[in-house]
Amino acid sequence: MIVEAQNNPGAPAYQRIASTYRGKIASGELSPGDQLPTENAIADQFAVARQTVRTGLSLLVTEGLIVARRPRGYFVREREHMLYRPQEKSRPRPATPEVDRFSQQISAEGRVPSQRIEVSLVQATPDLAERLRVDTGATIVARRRVRSINGEPTNINDSHFLLEIVKDSEIMSPAYVPRGTDQVLADLGYQQDRAIDEIFVRMPTPEEIHRLGLGLGTPVAVHYDTGYTADGRPVRCTVNVLPGDRHKIVFERSWHDD
Repeated sequence: MIVEAQNNPGAPAYQRIASTYRGKIASGELSPGDQLPTENAIADQFAVARQTVRTGLSLLVTEGLIVARRPRGYFVREREHMLYRPQEKSRPRPATPEVDRFSQQISAEGRVPSQRIEVSLVQATPDLAERLRVDTGATIVARRRVRSINGEPTNINDSHFLLEIVKDSEIMSPAYVPRGTDQVLADLGYQQDRAIDEIFVRMPTPEEIHRLGLGLGTPVAVHYDTGYTADGRPVRCTVNVLPGDRHKIVFERSWHDD
């Protein structure tokens, strides 16, 4: 346990170092942006070699608590959570077509949004096959995005479509679509009438860890957003992967008198 490592002089020195500074961060003694003592200073404090200090601090780097900025040293990681509002999907798009909802929100907060888009043909995994009502392994279109804030990967936004519907549309291009993919589907004759939202919390897959640069032990919320036409046909399934240390999920509800 963390407390045991910190208070138990018999614990390995690198664990005691990690536990000590993990505790200082958790208690607020060290705030986001604060610099940790130098490796030499910590080595003197614990009477260990610098390599032992590096091993201990590397645990905190892996956990996402600190960052190494060589040659300056180690700093407590600064994180600004993204407010993730699933209900925003059903609201009007920004008036400026060159800007999507994500970019508009992050820019309004004084931060810098960016995103990387890839389009490929993939085989439907069981979760997607169930929601799009196709056979597992069927070929579908994946429009994959990693969204970043201030250059740091923040979340995954992967939309999946039926190939026979979108194969001749701009959805197949790995470029931003100003009118939005939902409008593209509508113009193709597949206007979405409703959507089902499902949210799960789990540990990330190796691919998600790689795409988002996640530290060990970081859970993610996975939001499946499946869109249906008026006759009940699913035509889109978007999978949003939201690291727990980077998001605050907000639902807004209203009550109306009968």
